[in-house]
Amino acid sequence: MSDSSHGALAKAAREHERYLWGLCYRMTGVAADADELVQETFARALTSPPARHEELRPWLTRVAVNLSRDSLRRRRREGYIGPWLPSPLETGDEEVPPAVEARLPGGGSTEGRYELLESVSFAFLLALEALTPKQRAVLLLRDVFDSTVHEVAEALGMTEANVKVVHHRARAAMAAYDGARCLPTKDLQQRTRAALEGFLGALLSGDVAAAEALLAHDVLTLTDGRGEVRAAHVPLVGPKRVLTFLARLMEQRGPPLALELQWLNGLPALVLVYAPGKDPLLATRAVLRVELGADGRIAHIHSVLTQRKLSGVRMPTPA
Repeated sequence: MSDSSHGALAKAAREHERYLWGLCYRMTGVAADADELVQETFARALTSPPARHEELRPWLTRVAVNLSRDSLRRRRREGYIGPWLPSPLETGDEEVPPAVEARLPGGGSTEGRYELLESVSFAFLLALEALTPKQRAVLLLRDVFDSTVHEVAEALGMTEANVKVVHHRARAAMAAYDGARCLPTKDLQQRTRAALEGFLGALLSGDVAAAEALLAHDVLTLTDGRGEVRAAHVPLVGPKRVLTFLARLMEQRGPPLALELQWLNGLPALVLVYAPGKDPLLATRAVLRVELGADGRIAHIHSVLTQRKLSGVRMPTPA
């Protein structure tokens, strides 16, 4: 390939970068993985390009999906220590922030059955874990990026009939999520912020009764530390167990050096920075987020401590 052709191909491929990154992030749930997968996709485009440039987008999609599927299989084969959570992604409080928007070649945006912001929510990404890698790819292309059956078949090297069967099974696996969908609206964002700030204030002040009043009776806490830092290796259920665990952790780590409220994956979350302690296994950076139940109380608490998963988050600077 000549230098001019090589440059033209690289430029053409880069026009699809946002779309490919969004696809890889939703496929894997990890921003750092998406970064690497997109770069590997571009590398393969330059070493073994498609025959015609007009076929570039479906070709890039096929390569990105195959790489993502390999990543998912590897993760499941190797196992994961403790609960798995998606990596937080800064989205801001815009209706469709640039971080999640998928652009079409003509300049417009695409959005299918699931809204773009919804499709990077923790609830949606966790629901995708019930799908096989192939089901996940088909569902994302059809119901998030609004691709036609023909486009999905072309991109994934499947027959249209097979796409329809896989899509039907993927939707069936998402039935529980669909029945409890909770879109990240402005109202939900503000209610979540109030609950999160109230809960943090109660924890920092030691007001156990106030903290417990904000929690659902079956509140579930998941802590993703991947065995790298001290974390609960099993889900914790119920206010007393959750508050006991958090109180013990706060005693060990002390107050944060810096904390900041940020909009991550469509909802407000707390980004915290701690001073290194005597125990090297205590995390010095963390994201704490909550999700509300139907009664307005905190139904889920998520703590992301795995350092690789915090690459998409801007850390506050201690004063």
